[in-house]
Amino acid sequence: MNIIVTGASKGIGFELVKKFASNGNHIIVAISRNSFLLNQLKNECVIINPNAKVFPIGFDLTSTEIKNILLPKILSCISNVDILINNAGYLVNKPINQTTEEDLQSVFAANYFSVYHLIKHLIPVFNKEISHIVNISSMGGVQSSAKFVGLSAYSASKAALCNLTETFAEELKDKNIRVNCLALGAVQTEMLNNAFPGYKAQISAEEMAEFIANFTLTASKTMNGKIIPVSISTP
Repeated sequence: MNIIVTGASKGIGFELVKKFASNGNHIIVAISRNSFLLNQLKNECVIINPNAKVFPIGFDLTSTEIKNILLPKILSCISNVDILINNAGYLVNKPINQTTEEDLQSVFAANYFSVYHLIKHLIPVFNKEISHIVNISSMGGVQSSAKFVGLSAYSASKAALCNLTETFAEELKDKNIRVNCLALGAVQTEMLNNAFPGYKAQISAEEMAEFIANFTLTASKTMNGKIIPVSISTP
């Protein structure tokens, strides 16, 4: 399958690409702002599987040039898209009275607008038989879940991503594009440490990546437009 993973230079995205690359049948486009870490990722994938097909693309998804710059780069690696995993994210941990307009703009640009625009511009090149978009949200973005001080912008952006999943699933179903969302709980990543310094999650990035990879490859046959909590703890 032709797979795109955003936010691929660290944490869950990094482990996801490695997981997919271990199966030589997949072609993976790995997107992140950090080209250096992406190249390290590619090297690790080749060690795991000498036949791994990983194409790193350094690009800032908050850019307004997704259509003009990123899309041609993607299409130079793959001719169509079977799977898109919108994993890239940005977190600001500040109380409301310290959160600036720039903070809000940055969080929503990374966590919501980039996903909206990337999906929009990829629609013509999704597999016509069936394809799967998986948006990575957070338990903080799910209604009636526990909320935490300092994460108002992040949680609101992830709630918007959940709603986007439901609306895009309806709008794209006639094109055989399935859209689902995984609302993750605590996973041991750099972002978790920024949100909850010192907190130790029960789930590693590698373990969560394995779950997401399996879900992405199989769930499009049985569900669409679903928001699925994936958590064993609070946070």
